[in-house]
Amino acid sequence: MNKWNWVAKSLALTAALAVASVSAQTVKIALDSGKDLENSGTYVWANAFSKHLQSKGFKTQEFERGALGNEAEKLDQIQQGLLEVSMSDTKAVAKFDAHVMPLIMPYYFRDWATVDKGLNGGILAKINAGSSKQGVRVLGLASLGSAAGIFNTKHPVNSPKDMADLRMRALDETQVGVYKLWGSTGTIVAWDEVANALQTGIADGYLNPPIVPLMFGHTGFIKFYTDAQVALSTRAVLASETWFQGLNSAQQKVVLEAAAAATQANRKWMEGRKVELDKLRAAGMQVTSLSEQSWNEFKQLSQPLHSKIPAPVAEAWQQAIAGR
Repeated sequence: MNKWNWVAKSLALTAALAVASVSAQTVKIALDSGKDLENSGTYVWANAFSKHLQSKGFKTQEFERGALGNEAEKLDQIQQGLLEVSMSDTKAVAKFDAHVMPLIMPYYFRDWATVDKGLNGGILAKINAGSSKQGVRVLGLASLGSAAGIFNTKHPVNSPKDMADLRMRALDETQVGVYKLWGSTGTIVAWDEVANALQTGIADGYLNPPIVPLMFGHTGFIKFYTDAQVALSTRAVLASETWFQGLNSAQQKVVLEAAAAATQANRKWMEGRKVELDKLRAAGMQVTSLSEQSWNEFKQLSQPLHSKIPAPVAEAWQQAIAGR
């Protein structure tokens, strides 16, 4: 063996040992759904991520939804370095960096191809430039499937005027504001209490991707769905910055490669989501498709929210999408 072959093999062995050395530590992954590869986009992401890490010598452990606490508790654990990875609320990242804001706005993006072009064009790096200072690294954005629509227990919604008598479950005050713009009202209800709220009349509906009532068993009391394509349904995949920076460069590379593979798996899964509407119909739900005119009415009513996005953020997205 000549000198250079020996050096090359030594370097390769060193890199392999560096990656393998993390196997003494288990990478904990907090899920936000059941381990359902058919219906859960976030689990598709988490499962692909975990398998890639395992193939490179990492040990992983998946924790069921709620096992490590609620959204706020998981985020706190991520920031403290007590939890390595979490499937989390995208809105939570917005308080760390404003570049997330367009992702949570109604009627801002209509397809994932545009979003991914922006993220890969530099937006994800900008998000992490802000969030990493708070101990949070965003590994990617997972799709939950088809764009969010309007579910309710009372009647079909064909246009904004049909929202007038509906009191909608809201995630937060921002969503209450969305409903107000549409001429409806909102009431904040924790997700674990949604089923009871809908059955007792505390709330008449909610805004979610079509897969949600199928996953959580709500089809027995929700009877109407409007495919309003309000917003792309996302969950942020968060990693502890403390944990990530504690890895060596070879290990960090594996984690980023695993995230890329997981995002690819999630997007491939998403291609088959058109069957969700058929599943809703099969469950006894009436599905309404908006006319282009009604869709534009909802979009125009939602425009005031877009003004909350800082101009530099909107411009950064435009440039990233345009490839500039």
